[in-house]
Amino acid sequence: MSLGTFFKLVEIQTKIASVFPFLIGLLFVIYRYDLFDPINTMIFFSAMLLFDLTTTAINNYMDYRKALNVEYKKNRNIIGEKAIPERVVIITILSLLVIATSLGLWLVVRTDLLVLVIGMVCFAIGIFYTFGPIPLSRMPLGEVFSGVTMGFGIIFLVVYVNAYDQGIAQFVWDGALIQFNANILLILEIILISLPCVFTIANLMLANNICDLEDDIANHRYTLPFYIGKKYAVWLFDGLYVASFLAVIVAVVLNILPTVMLLMLFVGIPVYRHIRLFNKKQVKSETFVVAVKNLVLVNGSLVTMLLVSLLFI
Repeated sequence: MSLGTFFKLVEIQTKIASVFPFLIGLLFVIYRYDLFDPINTMIFFSAMLLFDLTTTAINNYMDYRKALNVEYKKNRNIIGEKAIPERVVIITILSLLVIATSLGLWLVVRTDLLVLVIGMVCFAIGIFYTFGPIPLSRMPLGEVFSGVTMGFGIIFLVVYVNAYDQGIAQFVWDGALIQFNANILLILEIILISLPCVFTIANLMLANNICDLEDDIANHRYTLPFYIGKKYAVWLFDGLYVASFLAVIVAVVLNILPTVMLLMLFVGIPVYRHIRLFNKKQVKSETFVVAVKNLVLVNGSLVTMLLVSLLFI
């Protein structure tokens, strides 16, 4: 498999959706706790990226295997006799998974068991997102699992691997005794600052499902827009962006984030323009890019303002 073909299989251009939560989590832990462990951070980033590549490859492979519409199968995948042989795809997926798992276990040794527990949950969600008899992506839960796993899970883990000894949470297994302690206020802080990532990543899936509604129904994929209807799905799409900006305002009011973060609200202007475009037309080839642009605008501005806070305030 050539490098270009591999990048197509894992859709390398979509990995920005996991890089933004990583950057926000990293900058937040430096701002909030004044801590940075370069080795733990690099191990986590490598494991995160490799596992993201794994889940995308699994997604494309399962779409190929389960597609009922021949034209849909032809257009949506690069797997098959004239492209990437199935056995090569399977070997690639297993190789990525083994390396990502090994890096995750190394990180557990360097931190504590909570990383193992959360990592196992994230791995399970990532694998069963498109694998198994009833994948999560074919249910009305795809937006929830993708948004929470990537938006909150990545941010929490990058904060935790750098500040695991700061009383955020602790999981201890001592003989027959298992003990879990957590500072609910510190965890709520991380949840709050992760909401823009959660919502904008969920909107990627939601926009995709809205645009693909007819094709998905033909291929027995019953996603959230099927259950609530396209009209209300578009309303939800709009509302999640509003909630993203409200989360930043609340974080500033509670003094979790610095006041300068409010400057990121100015990106609400282009975000609103993009929302209006999507509301008028939900066509994959024309307006799905709106969700990608808004993700970059919202999360890119968060990263920029956090960086400004660290450098100049």
